[in-house]
Amino acid sequence: MSTEQNWTDICHLNDLVDNSGVCALVKEQQVAIFKVREKGEVHFYAISNWDPIGKANVLYRGLIGSVADKTVIISPLYKQRYCLTSGKCLDDEARKVSVYDVRVEGDKVQLAVA
Repeated sequence: MSTEQNWTDICHLNDLVDNSGVCALVKEQQVAIFKVREKGEVHFYAISNWDPIGKANVLYRGLIGSVADKTVIISPLYKQRYCLTSGKCLDDEARKVSVYDVRVEGDKVQLAVA
């Protein structure tokens, strides 16, 4: 569970575009951050930017979609789908990406980092 000490400012809320991702370098790790508008509500997600199948930092450039009740990012390389809440690859159970807690405080987007 995150504590107040480990929230780090990542960017301004206006830096994010609905249904799109951006990439941030946090403690030498690339993190893909997404602002997703779903059914009139806005959700924020943060996962590792590293695509373990394509072996490149590209996930922030993926397409956002949904599978059943899961919001996913579809890799721009080989089109694997990663759940934005769990990090699990829906196309290869052996693959997973890191998931980070993200929140908005005022006009700042913050990430919980260990």
